[in-house]
Amino acid sequence: MLWLAFGPFHAMENQVLVIRIKIPNSGAVDWTVHSGPQLLFRDVLDVIGQVLPEATTTAFEYEDEDGDRITVRSDEEMEAMLSYYYSTVMEQQVNGQLIEPLQIFPRACKPPGERNIHGLKVNTRAGPSQHGSPAVPDSLPSNSLKKSSAELKKILANGQMNEQDIRYRDTLGHGNGGTVYKAYHVPSGKILAVKVILLDITLELQKQIMSELEILYKCDSSYIIGFYGAFFVENRISICTEFMDGGSLDVYRKIPEHVLGRIAIAVVKGLTYLWSLKILHRDVKPSNMLVNTRGQVKLCDFGVSTQLVNSIAKTYVGTNAYMAPERISGEQYGIHSDVWSLGISFMELALGRFPYPQIQKNQGSLMPLQLLQCIVDEGHPFIMQFNDGNATVVSMWVCRALEERRNQQGPP
Repeated sequence: MLWLAFGPFHAMENQVLVIRIKIPNSGAVDWTVHSGPQLLFRDVLDVIGQVLPEATTTAFEYEDEDGDRITVRSDEEMEAMLSYYYSTVMEQQVNGQLIEPLQIFPRACKPPGERNIHGLKVNTRAGPSQHGSPAVPDSLPSNSLKKSSAELKKILANGQMNEQDIRYRDTLGHGNGGTVYKAYHVPSGKILAVKVILLDITLELQKQIMSELEILYKCDSSYIIGFYGAFFVENRISICTEFMDGGSLDVYRKIPEHVLGRIAIAVVKGLTYLWSLKILHRDVKPSNMLVNTRGQVKLCDFGVSTQLVNSIAKTYVGTNAYMAPERISGEQYGIHSDVWSLGISFMELALGRFPYPQIQKNQGSLMPLQLLQCIVDEGHPFIMQFNDGNATVVSMWVCRALEERRNQQGPP
């Protein structure tokens, strides 16, 4: 037969492949693929991610002829699975049997506190250095950082990710003591965003770095940027996260309302998730809201985040331009401070400019005292301007809903 001479991949090259993704306790989803032999492991994980958006899946399984589960974690194992399946299909065709879909079973995800996304691993050892610098500089952990240092070591104890495997491409931005690059991870073929931070910095910034790693490691939400791992090289720490090809919202200027509304939903869900973990973001602003060409919206940059239960409301951590009045005044604050920053951010995105016309916002630098006084003491004209802007829309919706209810109830 043809498949014996050329192999099952050649024989099935034009055959439509149906992959049945089994969902625990929820049935299954069928996925039709028109180029099965060219299918890659990453393609399957991407589709599983769409089927199970709230989960983190790094592998999946299929059953062999004996009913045993075989795990797929790479393109090579993917090829072996397809070869086995196509051989089974050919036998079913020869015997006149009904062709069954290829059933796969997403691997159960690790708890958020133990996960390591996409198999990217972490190396605590420094890269080669003629000075023989230690992996963790003496200046990083201090007595006041014992808890954070212990948590960091737990994060960085999972594998072998190092700078030799990273190919830096473009500079994406600067901030919070470091520079963010677009990079390529050679072993996995994954595009990353890598934030490189010099550790010869203030103790406060060191705490922010610890906080960022801890929070990224804990978070497991489709509205929070994915954390892949970290590694040390001499006095630099590199934090590897998911790359969002659309960049941050601050570069888009004015965003149409129907688009901005959907973006707002995603951002609020991301913040709500953080708050559910008793975490304040503390640096909500358009440049920390990332988008990609798949339409996803995710929050990033938790370098100034901390546990809500341990936070002190009299700090000036964050970006002054978006600070809530109570933060600027040194009063206690909470979730409502993130909400203020969220509101200022979305007013800026809706207007296409910073919402306080008295101040010309100079992005990339600290705001002058004039801005702080403006936010605390002066009026907020944009609130009056838009306080009833949606009244007509809401009125039409209420009238339509009432009419539909009356029609359903029938005549009195």
